[in-house]
Amino acid sequence: MKHNISNYKLLSAIALTIGLFTSCSSDDTEKTIDPDPDPTDGTRWITVAAARMGDDPGDGNGGTLIYSINSDDAKDPTVSIEPFDNGFIVPSNRTARLQSSEDGNTMFNISYAGDTGGNYTKYTVEGGQTFTQTGSEISIAPYVGTAPRWIKLFDGDQTGAAVYVSNENEFDDNGDYTRTDATIGVVTLDLENSLINNFQEHSVALSEEEEAAGYYISRIDMPTLNEAGDKLYIGARLSKIDPATTESESDYEILGSKTIILDYPSLLNPSVITSTVGHGNTNGYRSINAFEYNGSVYQANQSDPEGSYILKIDADNEYDDSYDFNLDEALGIEGAYILAWRPAANGKAVIAYRHDGSAEGVAGAQGFFALADLNAKTAQKIDAIPYDPDFYLFQYQGFVVDGTEIYLTQAPVGENGNIYAVETETGEVTKGAELVNVEGSHFIGVF
Repeated sequence: MKHNISNYKLLSAIALTIGLFTSCSSDDTEKTIDPDPDPTDGTRWITVAAARMGDDPGDGNGGTLIYSINSDDAKDPTVSIEPFDNGFIVPSNRTARLQSSEDGNTMFNISYAGDTGGNYTKYTVEGGQTFTQTGSEISIAPYVGTAPRWIKLFDGDQTGAAVYVSNENEFDDNGDYTRTDATIGVVTLDLENSLINNFQEHSVALSEEEEAAGYYISRIDMPTLNEAGDKLYIGARLSKIDPATTESESDYEILGSKTIILDYPSLLNPSVITSTVGHGNTNGYRSINAFEYNGSVYQANQSDPEGSYILKIDADNEYDDSYDFNLDEALGIEGAYILAWRPAANGKAVIAYRHDGSAEGVAGAQGFFALADLNAKTAQKIDAIPYDPDFYLFQYQGFVVDGTEIYLTQAPVGENGNIYAVETETGEVTKGAELVNVEGSHFIGVF
């Protein structure tokens, strides 16, 4: 018999605020286990994030719910949880942008879009659907808008950083196009005290040749600190217009991957570095795209004509172009696209990806997981995890690292699935708690 873990605290006030209605059933005929008040004996909280369907299956626009269990239960396949029915509704008009503390005891959220867009809140994790708001709220909307792209920096859960970019075409006195300006804004947030630390804006230029050809930075995301803590790396996406017409182009040469660097914590002195190994974007999407490991920052790229790379930025704040780790070559596939990834402290990483051979499912291309080694520059598909054409990872956000283990979720859109724990040292995979799904919805990770 499966053990159904639930508790029954209704959150109708929040539901009314964000227009998402859920209910908690008290007709549970399965054995109920109350969540432990506090994980002990080496366990930690594992918080599952669930994205409800809005208009279309897998769009995640119906709101986000979270539910926590301890890591022992997370690895127990006889446990079953129902985050969509019993979860805590995270304030956000669309899919919430979530982060967690390194020990799993705190969740951080900045609402995405709508009337509450840009509002920062944090919660103490207490098991099940119980997430108690702690500290004061603060809005970063005046600095980076109501749909901010933000991330928690790896500085002991002290700081969050959010970014935006705006673009404007520039012309000379004769009305001829000269360049597209990219003005970036960066705000850092004191997560503990809910205070704005710093805010700066900069016009960030590419080379004269690149700008004359119509290239510009069109999107930025995923700020990451270097090991010294004195530089902030920001991933960038490049777009291109036709200089003769200023119309957007879609078929153009993809330039070397680029990263914006700022002094930290001042957020001054912007510069741009370029990889000669990888080409394409470094801004990622919903999940952290770059991580510091062993003195360097390792960064995924996307939309590379040769398939995604893991790129390396060394302590000199330059790309290490002798480091060549291509996922197509490592996995023997074509068109690899890294959707999300996370390394453990041993340099072994779990990568969520799709490729040209992925089946087209109800919400997009089918996703897979691989176990990679940053030092050996190798990767292999994790075959112990089941795959389905409707297993969709484009919106995937979170992995939990607990020592050398990495936790993840697997469930096709609208179907039940499970938590899995990957022991990165050995590659052993443990099938854990069942995740009960609802029509058109999906799971976006663990925290």
